[in-house]
Amino acid sequence: MAVQATDTSGAGARTGGIEQQLALALVRVAEEAALASARTMGQGDRKGADHAAVQAMRHAFEEVPINGTIVIGEGERDEAPMLYIGERVGATPRDGVEFPRIDIAVDPLEGTNLCATGAPNSIAVLAASEAGGLLHAPDCYMEKIIAGPATQGALDINAPVWDNLKAIASRLDRQVKDLVVIVLDRPRHEKLIEDIRKAGARIRLIGDGDLSAGIAAAVRGTGVHAVMGTGGAPEGVITAAAMRCLHGEMVGRLVVDNAELEKRMERMGITDAKKVYRAEDLAPGKQIIFVACGVTPGSLLQGVRFFGDGYRTHSVVMTSNPNNVRFIDTVHLSRKPGPRGVRLY
Repeated sequence: MAVQATDTSGAGARTGGIEQQLALALVRVAEEAALASARTMGQGDRKGADHAAVQAMRHAFEEVPINGTIVIGEGERDEAPMLYIGERVGATPRDGVEFPRIDIAVDPLEGTNLCATGAPNSIAVLAASEAGGLLHAPDCYMEKIIAGPATQGALDINAPVWDNLKAIASRLDRQVKDLVVIVLDRPRHEKLIEDIRKAGARIRLIGDGDLSAGIAAAVRGTGVHAVMGTGGAPEGVITAAAMRCLHGEMVGRLVVDNAELEKRMERMGITDAKKVYRAEDLAPGKQIIFVACGVTPGSLLQGVRFFGDGYRTHSVVMTSNPNNVRFIDTVHLSRKPGPRGVRLY
């Protein structure tokens, strides 16, 4: 799909795919959210950290040449004053230039508890696609199984844990006992944990951040082979966007446990509450951008590092068309360096 918009420098209009036009601008949005929340790291204020990230991300969107709509955000308008579902974001068009219509899913601070305690793997993250390219998912739970590209077509959310682990091991040319499975450490996962242990696989329990865990499962060399369990549906959509860029495999199903939620889903266009989704269903867009910036140090990204002349960020930007993964290590100079030059640490 070709779209026309001004470039991020404001130098004029040009034609090209969403990826070429917007990737670096969206990296900057994630960087601003990461910077704001990183300044609260370890202070024990999870709400304050999240609020700082939301504010910074929203203000950063004002510089991006898009006609954007938040489809996964901080909640409904009455619940979230900023970056709520349905909120419009983007720069104000000038000189009659039409900006591309973009759907956006955001998690300004994934791992609020991790940031509040200074624990690893907290990130600022967003995904974007052409209009209609991301599922409008309600804020509910979703059952998920996530694994790497080799497991395409091998995962079955209705199958026993043993069957899925055996399928993953087979595709990776190893034994079940060699697998590492990440599971959120929650009471609801007691049976799942028991089944994984009975199967002989190893488990890494995490307190928060199943989105970054899902990405790790799709990247070779992280030492993670799968993510299993029930987490947030909004995070599931953002994870699916990353899977589209990484060719990873994911299956999921919304957890519908009351009539009110079912009615809300219908209003959002979801008519089959028992549908099993794959990444292509959750993020069906033809042009997808996924961006994450580290807040605290993790297995995939470094956290924000501050020094006398500025700060340093570590981000990843993935695109689905073409399939590219770029790691961006940036030094931001907030003032002129001292007599010894620029510091990179």
